[in-house]
Amino acid sequence: MQSISQLRHARLSFLERTLGWLDQAAARSTRSPKHPAHLMTGLRGEDATYFYLRELGYTIVARRWSSPKLRGDIDLIGWDGEWLCFIEVKTRSSRTFQPAEVAVDQEKRTNLARMAREYIRQLEHSEMIPVRFDVVSVYFPGGRPEFELFRGAFNWNDAALSGFRASE
Repeated sequence: MQSISQLRHARLSFLERTLGWLDQAAARSTRSPKHPAHLMTGLRGEDATYFYLRELGYTIVARRWSSPKLRGDIDLIGWDGEWLCFIEVKTRSSRTFQPAEVAVDQEKRTNLARMAREYIRQLEHSEMIPVRFDVVSVYFPGGRPEFELFRGAFNWNDAALSGFRASE
């Protein structure tokens, strides 16, 4: 008898393979893509990260969340245990240039913090919720994605990011 964990992993694996197959089928279609190639790479990375974080035990509650009051979006929002995590995903097709996480600069961190505050305002007892900002770098050097997860990459008050702390 399979454990619940094995069944959950099998289900996620099936969904991930199905999504990959659908991506390949869409790429073979005769219609031109709706987005430029670099945006398609980013969307592919966000989808892969969703499944990766689910396997790590995150409970994802929002994807590509946006507010009508602010520009931009938050790639993923999820719970990691008691922590409410706002997750920025950066995707690259290879590791030949600068690390993907470097793209989360001061302006991006400030915008993410503003959007996170807007999201938290909607929640009950928001002042009691521990919040964390995570960054995931995704690379597609071949077929399978490679991930680097930076838990607590920055906090509300970071004025300058001196470096990421890798936890995975």
